[in-house]
Amino acid sequence: MKIQNIRDHLRNFRVGIAGAGGLGSNCAVALARTGIGTLVIADYDVVEEGNLSRQYYFLNQIGLLKTEALKDNISLINKDVRVISHNLLISPGNIPEIFRECDVIVEAFDRKEMKEMLIETVQNKMPGLPVVVASGLAGWGNCESIRCRKIDETLYVCGDETTEVSDDMPPLAPRVGVVANLQADTVLEILMKKEH
Repeated sequence: MKIQNIRDHLRNFRVGIAGAGGLGSNCAVALARTGIGTLVIADYDVVEEGNLSRQYYFLNQIGLLKTEALKDNISLINKDVRVISHNLLISPGNIPEIFRECDVIVEAFDRKEMKEMLIETVQNKMPGLPVVVASGLAGWGNCESIRCRKIDETLYVCGDETTEVSDDMPPLAPRVGVVANLQADTVLEILMKKEH
């Protein structure tokens, strides 16, 4: 299939990104580069200097809202991607509204309880909507352990599913980027099988 045909197909879809940190910012950029039609990005945080080691932001964006900084960066990559940004803390009460027209949601949180909350909310309030989550991306090396596993018809897990972030095993750009791009690739695999 030609790249233009792929882009023509993908521009019909809307992907939600829950979190705009290391996973979310890198996944959003990868999807923008493929020609996805719309990205719905939700986060409440601002860009800090410490984020620059693994997140898709720049020195001159320190202090800006992540959602707005990422929207600006995506516009420099692909002006045809529509970005809808929500600067807020994601909760069970607002997930159905924020991501209501999305074809897939990417979970890109740091904290385990937020990951579980998103999965449970989508499965209970938005049944049938695919969710691509991340688990196990800390440290370095051992990349052969990183994979995507389909749990059921709507839940996919990307990562090694074991490596937890700690002081000795921080999230570093290479593995974070590998998992974020694997999430983006999983989204593409889902969408390329869909008709719109």
